[in-house]
Amino acid sequence: METDSAPPRNRVELTSGWDSAAVLVDGRWLERRPRRPEVAAALLRESRLLPWLAGRLPIRVPTPTVVQADPIVVRHELVPGRPISEFTAEQGAALGGFLAALHVVDPVEAVAHGLFTRRATRQQRSGLLLRLTSEVVPLLPTVHRPRAERLLSVVASLPADHVVHGDLGPEHVLTTNGVITGVIDFGDVHLGDPAIDLAWALYGTPEHFARALVAAYHPSQDMVERALVWHQLGPWHEVLHGLDTGDGALVDSGIAGVLCRLGS
Repeated sequence: METDSAPPRNRVELTSGWDSAAVLVDGRWLERRPRRPEVAAALLRESRLLPWLAGRLPIRVPTPTVVQADPIVVRHELVPGRPISEFTAEQGAALGGFLAALHVVDPVEAVAHGLFTRRATRQQRSGLLLRLTSEVVPLLPTVHRPRAERLLSVVASLPADHVVHGDLGPEHVLTTNGVITGVIDFGDVHLGDPAIDLAWALYGTPEHFARALVAAYHPSQDMVERALVWHQLGPWHEVLHGLDTGDGALVDSGIAGVLCRLGS
């Protein structure tokens, strides 16, 4: 384990994501524990995969280790930086290079280090699409449901063959003095469609940033089009989370996002 031998003195609870609770330990270590039982497997998977993956990537990522088995707690050195908020072409090129490196990682080796298999990805995707069809589509205005169902049908046919971050957004790309210093939160890492990692990067960022990313990554036109599909799917997850937590405001904002990205 990479921590100091002395016991931690200072623990600060941090605002954290949907899946994990986080504590900053001694201003240096980030300690995470699952909010729900099913997240434990994801944390364990990160502890096996990310230390191996880190040496293959040009930007720093967390390298967690398990410090407590039951209930599971993982800890890694804090990745420096703040979520990206000002976008430059240089950052776009850097993120494009990072994603290009991530997406050529050998999937067979990644599975050997704990990553989901293609079959597992397909099964999880099927379960997700079933929930979206049965729980979210009925909440949409009737006139927009056929378009929503066509989107879900397209998602079902998308590839599952590359190592992907799976949840790339501005809160997971860290910068210091305008330079990207880290990419974090690999809880959704899986074998999937590389276009999922281009969704926000191409359709949720300024044009100069996206253009520089494309120049560094060189995606095919088909991948750019698939990235738009994943971008359209993004707010559906917000609706599900609102339903799971009983947060009506989150459901409403998610529905608004679904309709907006469908072009409604």
